[in-house]
Amino acid sequence: MTTPLLLGLIGLALAQPVPALLARMDWPYRAPRAAIVLWQALALAAILAMVGAGLSASLWLVVHEGAPNPDPGPVRATFHVAFLVLTVVVVARLAWSMISVAREVRAERRRHRTILDLVGERDAVRRSVRILDAAEPLAYCVPGLTARVVVSRGALDTLAPAELDAVLAHEQAHLRARHDLVVDTFSALHRAFPRVLRSDAAFVSTKVLVELLADDHARRRTGTTPLARALVKLGTRPAPAGALGATSTLVRRIDRLERETVDAGRQGAVEGVACYLLAAAVVLGPTFTLAVPWISSAWTTLS
Repeated sequence: MTTPLLLGLIGLALAQPVPALLARMDWPYRAPRAAIVLWQALALAAILAMVGAGLSASLWLVVHEGAPNPDPGPVRATFHVAFLVLTVVVVARLAWSMISVAREVRAERRRHRTILDLVGERDAVRRSVRILDAAEPLAYCVPGLTARVVVSRGALDTLAPAELDAVLAHEQAHLRARHDLVVDTFSALHRAFPRVLRSDAAFVSTKVLVELLADDHARRRTGTTPLARALVKLGTRPAPAGALGATSTLVRRIDRLERETVDAGRQGAVEGVACYLLAAAVVLGPTFTLAVPWISSAWTTLS
């Protein structure tokens, strides 16, 4: 019974307390790309541990002293079925959340792009840019096969040319790297976990990290100063649902721009290596120390 218990505890830890603790740390944000991999590894390891706990527990209930138990008894058989059903529910819930989030987001973005094409003005030079006749300065992008970058008249009037270039480079970086797929995946994972086990840390941190990645691309294109000034002028206005853009991460983003320069290629290298090593340990550690020995033992027992 040791293997299912340990896997269950690992799954619970990776689902809530570990992400909450990691979200309070600053060092992963110095290597945003590697930090996203680490968050993905945590989510994958949590799901694998939960599924592994259910499968190993169900098998343990029908095995007696290292051999198949031909007559496990009604109580033991009931627990066996219950653990199998629980495992199926976990997998089915994850699959359904992935499908439902994909459908909802796709429909929402398609509707948003249609409205933008109706009420927005197409930029004469940048064909994917739509200009909204709004006094409030805002900028965001709507991902998809026919993506849109949106800026308002207020933003055009407020931003200097270099600052506008930085904003557009930031939004294009979101679209080119398909950051929406990363955010949508964590949105689905967030929805898949039961409310009592759900942690907002992974979802919120991922949205911050993709903004930092887009910032890195923009400042390589235009420099740090224009980007920082543009962020201040645009403020913390949230993007519409389904879009990517400015969020409440302004303070962290500007602080990072102040501490790191565009040519600081080695900054974050140590943190990046640490993130990748932790990601590998989180996924491979339980797999080779618990899952593989259990699979080997189960195969020997049942054969």
